[in-house]
Amino acid sequence: MSHLFYLVGPPGSGKRTVGKALSALTGAALLDNHLFNDPVFTAFGVDGVSPVPPELFDLAEEVRQVGLRALRLAPPARSHILTNYLSRVEEGEAVVAELRALAKERGAAFVPVWLDCPLPELERRMGLPERHERLKLRDPAQLRDLLDRAGTLPAPADALVLDTAHLEPLEAARRIVAFAAGVAGVGALANPA
Repeated sequence: MSHLFYLVGPPGSGKRTVGKALSALTGAALLDNHLFNDPVFTAFGVDGVSPVPPELFDLAEEVRQVGLRALRLAPPARSHILTNYLSRVEEGEAVVAELRALAKERGAAFVPVWLDCPLPELERRMGLPERHERLKLRDPAQLRDLLDRAGTLPAPADALVLDTAHLEPLEAARRIVAFAAGVAGVGALANPA
Protein backbone atom coordinates (compact mmCIF):
# COMPACT_ATOMS: atom_id res chain seq x y z
CA MET A 1 0.00 0.00 0.00
CA SER A 2 1.24 3.49 -0.79
CA HIS A 3 1.23 6.37 1.70
CA LEU A 4 0.56 10.06 1.64
CA PHE A 5 2.56 11.52 4.53
CA TYR A 6 1.54 15.05 5.52
CA LEU A 7 4.05 16.90 7.72
CA VAL A 8 2.60 20.06 9.24
CA GLY A 9 4.32 22.52 11.56
CA PRO A 10 5.36 26.12 12.03
CA PRO A 11 8.27 27.65 10.14
CA GLY A 12 11.51 26.18 11.46
CA SER A 13 9.96 23.01 12.90
CA GLY A 14 11.93 20.79 10.52
CA LYS A 15 9.31 19.76 8.00
CA ARG A 16 11.67 19.54 5.03
CA THR A 17 14.55 18.12 7.08
CA VAL A 18 12.37 15.36 8.56
CA GLY A 19 10.78 14.87 5.15
CA LYS A 20 14.19 14.25 3.58
CA ALA A 21 14.99 11.62 6.23
CA LEU A 22 11.55 10.05 5.75
CA SER A 23 12.07 9.97 1.98
CA ALA A 24 15.43 8.24 2.46
CA LEU A 25 13.81 5.58 4.68
CA THR A 26 10.73 4.92 2.58
CA GLY A 27 11.51 5.97 -0.98
CA ALA A 28 8.50 8.32 -0.91
CA ALA A 29 8.74 11.42 -3.11
CA LEU A 30 9.25 14.59 -1.05
CA LEU A 31 7.09 17.48 -2.26
CA ASP A 32 7.89 20.09 0.36
CA ASN A 33 5.89 23.31 0.33
CA HIS A 34 8.83 25.32 -1.02
CA LEU A 35 8.90 23.14 -4.12
CA PHE A 36 5.63 24.93 -4.94
CA ASN A 37 6.47 28.30 -3.38
CA ASP A 38 9.99 28.83 -4.73
CA PRO A 39 9.19 29.35 -8.43
CA VAL A 40 6.86 32.19 -7.43
CA PHE A 41 9.07 33.50 -4.62
CA THR A 42 12.18 33.48 -6.83
CA ALA A 43 10.45 35.32 -9.67
CA PHE A 44 9.26 38.01 -7.24
CA GLY A 45 12.50 38.27 -5.29
CA VAL A 46 11.41 37.08 -1.85
CA ASP A 47 14.33 37.38 0.57
CA GLY A 48 12.99 35.67 3.70
CA VAL A 49 13.07 38.92 5.67
CA SER A 50 10.72 41.33 3.88
CA PRO A 51 6.98 40.57 4.17
CA VAL A 52 5.59 38.38 1.40
CA PRO A 53 2.64 39.94 -0.44
CA PRO A 54 -0.49 37.78 -0.03
CA GLU A 55 -0.93 37.56 -3.80
CA LEU A 56 2.23 35.46 -4.00
CA PHE A 57 0.65 32.78 -1.82
CA ASP A 58 -2.31 32.70 -4.21
CA LEU A 59 0.09 32.09 -7.11
CA ALA A 60 1.98 29.45 -5.12
CA GLU A 61 -1.36 27.71 -4.48
CA GLU A 62 -1.89 27.50 -8.24
CA VAL A 63 1.50 25.78 -8.56
CA ARG A 64 0.59 23.44 -5.67
CA GLN A 65 -2.63 22.45 -7.43
CA VAL A 66 -0.64 21.54 -10.56
CA GLY A 67 1.64 19.41 -8.35
CA LEU A 68 -1.37 17.67 -6.83
CA ARG A 69 -2.74 16.95 -10.30
CA ALA A 70 0.56 15.26 -11.16
CA LEU A 71 0.44 13.34 -7.87
CA ARG A 72 -3.00 12.03 -8.86
CA LEU A 73 -1.49 10.69 -12.09
CA ALA A 74 1.42 8.95 -10.33
CA PRO A 75 1.50 5.14 -10.27
CA PRO A 76 -0.64 3.82 -7.40
CA ALA A 77 2.34 2.25 -5.62
CA ARG A 78 4.21 5.59 -5.39
CA SER A 79 4.18 7.18 -1.94
CA HIS A 80 4.47 10.91 -1.32
CA ILE A 81 5.46 13.31 1.45
CA LEU A 82 3.87 16.76 1.52
CA THR A 83 4.80 19.51 3.97
CA ASN A 84 3.00 22.66 5.04
CA TYR A 85 2.42 25.28 7.68
CA LEU A 86 -1.28 25.59 8.46
CA SER A 87 -2.45 28.43 10.67
CA ARG A 88 -5.54 28.58 12.87
CA VAL A 89 -6.99 31.46 10.83
CA GLU A 90 -6.77 29.96 7.35
CA GLU A 91 -8.82 27.11 5.98
CA GLY A 92 -6.42 24.46 7.23
CA GLU A 93 -9.10 21.90 7.90
CA ALA A 94 -10.10 22.12 4.23
CA VAL A 95 -6.50 21.46 3.15
CA VAL A 96 -6.30 18.40 5.42
CA ALA A 97 -9.65 17.17 4.08
CA GLU A 98 -8.44 17.70 0.50
CA LEU A 99 -5.36 15.56 1.12
CA ARG A 100 -7.33 12.87 2.96
CA ALA A 101 -9.61 12.64 -0.07
CA LEU A 102 -6.63 12.52 -2.42
CA ALA A 103 -5.08 9.66 -0.44
CA LYS A 104 -8.39 7.77 -0.50
CA GLU A 105 -8.73 8.37 -4.24
CA ARG A 106 -5.26 6.86 -4.74
CA GLY A 107 -5.89 3.96 -2.35
CA ALA A 108 -3.08 5.29 -0.14
CA ALA A 109 -2.88 5.48 3.64
CA PHE A 110 -3.10 9.09 4.85
CA VAL A 111 -0.48 9.72 7.54
CA PRO A 112 -0.89 13.12 9.28
CA VAL A 113 2.14 14.22 11.32
CA TRP A 114 2.26 17.47 13.30
CA LEU A 115 5.72 18.77 14.15
CA ASP A 116 5.93 20.92 17.25
CA CYS A 117 8.86 22.95 18.53
CA PRO A 118 9.14 25.61 21.27
CA LEU A 119 9.35 29.22 20.10
CA PRO A 120 12.93 29.86 21.34
CA GLU A 121 14.20 26.95 19.24
CA LEU A 122 12.16 28.08 16.22
CA GLU A 123 13.67 31.55 16.59
CA ARG A 124 17.18 30.07 16.76
CA ARG A 125 16.57 28.10 13.59
CA MET A 126 15.59 31.23 11.64
CA GLY A 127 19.30 31.96 11.18
CA LEU A 128 20.26 28.58 9.70
CA PRO A 129 21.93 28.87 6.26
CA GLU A 130 19.47 26.50 4.57
CA ARG A 131 16.62 28.90 5.32
CA HIS A 132 18.35 31.61 3.30
CA GLU A 133 19.08 29.23 0.42
CA ARG A 134 15.46 28.04 0.27
CA LEU A 135 13.82 31.51 0.47
CA LYS A 136 12.29 30.64 3.84
CA LEU A 137 11.22 33.02 6.58
CA ARG A 138 14.34 34.13 8.49
CA ASP A 139 13.18 36.99 10.69
CA PRO A 140 12.47 35.92 14.30
CA ALA A 141 10.24 39.00 14.83
CA GLN A 142 8.09 38.06 11.84
CA LEU A 143 7.94 34.48 13.08
CA ARG A 144 6.71 35.64 16.51
CA ASP A 145 4.15 37.94 14.88
CA LEU A 146 2.92 35.14 12.60
CA LEU A 147 2.54 32.66 15.45
CA ASP A 148 0.93 35.26 17.76
CA ARG A 149 -1.50 36.35 15.07
CA ALA A 150 -2.26 33.05 13.32
CA GLY A 151 -0.87 30.21 15.45
CA THR A 152 -0.77 26.67 14.11
CA LEU A 153 -3.77 24.54 13.26
CA PRO A 154 -4.27 21.99 16.06
CA ALA A 155 -3.42 18.43 15.16
CA PRO A 156 -6.33 16.20 14.17
CA ALA A 157 -7.13 13.36 16.55
CA ASP A 158 -5.50 10.77 14.27
CA ALA A 159 -2.19 12.63 13.85
CA LEU A 160 1.19 11.71 15.22
CA VAL A 161 2.62 14.70 17.14
CA LEU A 162 6.39 15.01 17.43
CA ASP A 163 8.41 17.63 19.31
CA THR A 164 11.38 18.29 17.04
CA ALA A 165 13.32 20.51 19.45
CA HIS A 166 15.67 17.68 20.45
CA LEU A 167 14.58 14.88 18.11
CA GLU A 168 17.06 14.03 15.37
CA PRO A 169 15.47 13.98 11.89
CA LEU A 170 16.28 10.29 11.33
CA GLU A 171 14.66 9.33 14.64
CA ALA A 172 11.60 11.43 13.78
CA ALA A 173 11.41 9.65 10.42
CA ARG A 174 11.66 6.24 12.11
CA ARG A 175 8.80 7.16 14.45
CA ILE A 176 6.71 8.27 11.47
CA VAL A 177 7.41 4.97 9.68
CA ALA A 178 6.35 3.00 12.79
CA PHE A 179 3.22 5.14 13.14
CA ALA A 180 2.39 4.72 9.43
CA ALA A 181 2.71 0.95 9.71
CA GLY A 182 -0.02 1.06 12.34
CA VAL A 183 -2.18 3.42 10.26
CA ALA A 184 -1.93 1.21 7.20
CA GLY A 185 -2.10 -2.04 9.12
CA VAL A 186 0.97 -3.30 7.26
CA GLY A 187 4.49 -4.31 8.13
CA ALA A 188 7.68 -2.33 7.76
CA LEU A 189 7.69 0.54 5.26
CA ALA A 190 11.40 1.13 5.20
CA ASN A 191 13.01 1.06 1.79
CA PRO A 192 14.94 -2.23 1.64
CA ALA A 193 17.78 -0.67 -0.36
